[in-house]
Amino acid sequence: MEIIKTKRAISNKVQSLRHRGFSIGLVPTMGALHEGHSSLIRKALKENNKIIVSVFVNPTQFSDPEDFLKYPRNSVKDLQILRDLKVDMVFMPDKEEMYPEDDHRTFDLYPLDTVMEGKYRKNHFYGVAQIVTKLFETITPDRAYFGQKDFQQLVIIKRLVAMMGYNIIIVSCPVIRESDGLAMSSRNMLLSDEERKIAPFIAQTLFRAREMKNELSPGDLTCWVYDQFTAHKEFQLEYFEIVDELELRKIEDWSDPVSKIGCIAVRLGKVRLIDNIIFN
Repeated sequence: MEIIKTKRAISNKVQSLRHRGFSIGLVPTMGALHEGHSSLIRKALKENNKIIVSVFVNPTQFSDPEDFLKYPRNSVKDLQILRDLKVDMVFMPDKEEMYPEDDHRTFDLYPLDTVMEGKYRKNHFYGVAQIVTKLFETITPDRAYFGQKDFQQLVIIKRLVAMMGYNIIIVSCPVIRESDGLAMSSRNMLLSDEERKIAPFIAQTLFRAREMKNELSPGDLTCWVYDQFTAHKEFQLEYFEIVDELELRKIEDWSDPVSKIGCIAVRLGKVRLIDNIIFN
């Protein structure tokens, strides 16, 4: 497994592989790898001749500097996971390599970046777009792999690819859950033992909401979800919204002929967790 630190080196490596006719898959990550990441990597390995996993905690997508500093990091463990998966190349740049100067670019993501995460994380998706465009333009993969847990991000990246004219297939991969239902996330590592015990309530509420779809309207079901978290004071619900899967438009009626997904963000102690459930 090759570990590459610079944009020039990874770009040269990709050009060499292209000349040999290899297809290339990219799995962008911020490290603190878990089984959710591993599922993306295994899919990428099946679908490409060579794959690159990037490991970079992107500072521009954190609106809270403290959140950036506390984000879990464990490069030794990450590299061992990647070796065990037989990854071809790991791109591990530092901040100065990816941002030799401040990146002030903004992107026309409206209205996708104004709802849900966009309401609570100012300029978050500008930061996502900044790093994703840098990675895509440096590595020029045939396919890039993203998890559906960050569903709004996935929709925005698809918009970004179309807007920028990239010839890249965005492959979405399902949410991977712990045995108790909690969506796998690097941020789960920040939960205390007691918080980890009760965190599956988030997924349990989503599963129950899906079961109640035929009993309540989207609006009433949304109120029901809010009531569940009001009754459990350990949690602070930021939002629960039922939206369509393409434009993130709020669903008013189940008869709306679009695919529907319920997205949620919850704070448990000092840890912010997101999840979603498909209603179709």
